[in-house]
Amino acid sequence: MKQFAITGVAGYIAPRHLNAIKEVNGNLTAALDPHDSVGLLDRYFPDVSFFIEFERFERHLEKIHRESPDDAIDFLSICSPNHLHDAHIRLGLRLNADVICEKPLVLNPWNLDLLQELEEETKRKIYTVLQLRVHPSIVELHEKYNSSKSAEKHEVELTYITSRGKWYYFSWKGDKAKSGGVATNIGVHFFDMLSWIFGDVQESYVHLSEDDKMSGYLELENARVKWYLSLDKNDLPGSIKGTEQTTYRSIKVDGDEIEFTKGFTDLHTRIYEEILKGNGFGITDARNSIQLVSEIRRAKTIEKGELHPFYRNKRG
Repeated sequence: MKQFAITGVAGYIAPRHLNAIKEVNGNLTAALDPHDSVGLLDRYFPDVSFFIEFERFERHLEKIHRESPDDAIDFLSICSPNHLHDAHIRLGLRLNADVICEKPLVLNPWNLDLLQELEEETKRKIYTVLQLRVHPSIVELHEKYNSSKSAEKHEVELTYITSRGKWYYFSWKGDKAKSGGVATNIGVHFFDMLSWIFGDVQESYVHLSEDDKMSGYLELENARVKWYLSLDKNDLPGSIKGTEQTTYRSIKVDGDEIEFTKGFTDLHTRIYEEILKGNGFGITDARNSIQLVSEIRRAKTIEKGELHPFYRNKRG
């Protein structure tokens, strides 16, 4: 049985990791979060040691690592705020554990270089959660468009709207220094998906950059992409406004729509299963999307390239 510890256990995404650990027959020995609203642990691992202070969590794991190596953790799962990922990854490597880190792996591409060096020095592995690469609809797209190169670039339109309330802007997610903003916090795995399917980025332009929405244009090796990301419920299509659905995900390729709002429930478990087989996604897989969102975050807006219809309509 593999031994796990987790950081950020009170967060939104943590239950998917807890469920995945349980599903792969792992055991959670220690959990960390500065917030103590973690009653959900009773559902998964009621006997886990819980800490609200990073220092005590670190000391607890270090003591086990040194004094009882047979009980030391095999994996550190990281669900903490984005700006803490780098430090928590390094903790896992110091403990001689492999790391499973939520997206984005880090905020800045230059942080990846040091992590890669540490990975080589410690002989441990840093994995990241690129769950769209195992989503059935996206796997089908990858097989269709990556295996047969077209003489003409495909026309792609990506739309992702996930409604968020006022709380979002008072949390770490609304602080660009901690989350990286909209493109990084909610967009990084979509950009990874696009480059995975259609190749490396050749050009990138940002048309709209606001706290709750962004839009732009990408020229990839095999596609021209118009993208729109939003946290504003008013951007939801009219067909789902007034319903209980608060998220809309859509990809159009050459006019054909692939709606993939459903099918996200067990993707983390599949990621964990692949990691335990030695087939997880690592630094090399994450690098392109980390580089891209870093550039998008710093880019000045310019209306160059094709405009996404949602942005065009707002612009008038």
